[in-house]
Amino acid sequence: MSELVRVETSDGVCTVTLHRPEARNALNTALLRASAAALEAAEGDDDVAVVVLTGADPAFCAGLDLKELAEGGANLVGGRTDDGARWSNPIQAVWEMTKPVIGAVNGACVTGGFELALGCDFLVASDRARFGDTHARVGVTPGGGMSVFLPMAVGLRKAKEMTLTGNFVDGAEAHRLGLVNHVVPHAELMPTAQRLARDIAGNDRGAIGHLKQLYDHNARLTVGDALAHEHEIFGTYRVDFDAIEQRRQSVVERGSSQH
Repeated sequence: MSELVRVETSDGVCTVTLHRPEARNALNTALLRASAAALEAAEGDDDVAVVVLTGADPAFCAGLDLKELAEGGANLVGGRTDDGARWSNPIQAVWEMTKPVIGAVNGACVTGGFELALGCDFLVASDRARFGDTHARVGVTPGGGMSVFLPMAVGLRKAKEMTLTGNFVDGAEAHRLGLVNHVVPHAELMPTAQRLARDIAGNDRGAIGHLKQLYDHNARLTVGDALAHEHEIFGTYRVDFDAIEQRRQSVVERGSSQH
C-alpha cells in the first residue's frame, strides 16, 4: 500500500490512515487514488468487518489540496483513473461501502475532508478536532455531499451558518450539535474508535451488512434527489482557478487561526 495511506488490520478491524501530514492530509490526486484503493481493498477483504478511517496528526484532512486545485483542478474531479478501480476517491467509497466505516477525527476536518467524515457511518472526535466548510471562502461548490449530509447531521439552519460563514466548530460543539457521537481526549481517540469497531465486528456480520444497507437505503429515499441535484450543480459550476490561487494563502491563514 502507498505510503500516502497506512493500513493495519486486526480482529476484523481495518484502520486506514491518511498519511500526508506535511500537507495536513490534503487531498491531492495521489492521495485520493491511494485512499480509495485502500478502502476498496478493505471492502473486498473477508477478514475485515469494520473500517476505522483517520488521519495522521495533526489533522484529519484539510480538504482538497488548494495548490493542485489552483493549478487546474485535477483533484476537483476526484482522482479519476482508468485502471479498473471501483472508486476514484474516498468520499465515493465511504458512500458506497457495505462495511461500516467509523471516522476517527483527530484534528482539523475541513471542506472535502469534512465531506469525507460526513460520509462515514458515525464519528468519534478528539478534543483537538475542528470542523469547517470553506467552500465559500475558496470559491467552489460542494460535490461530496456537504449540502445533503451536513444538514442531516446538524440541522438546516446551523448547516447554512457553517457553510456561508466558513467558521469552524470544535469537538464539544460538534457533539452538542449531534455531528459526532463521542468526544474524547486525544490520546483516547483511536482506542475508543477501535473498541467501538470491535463491538461491531463481534456481531453477526451478515446482520451488520443488512442493517447498514437498510439505514443507507432508507436515508437515500429522502436524500437521493438532493445528492443528484448537488452533483448536477457541481457539474455545471465554473471554477476560477486563478482566483483560487490568489485566495489560497488567505484561506490557509484564516483556517489556521481557527484550528
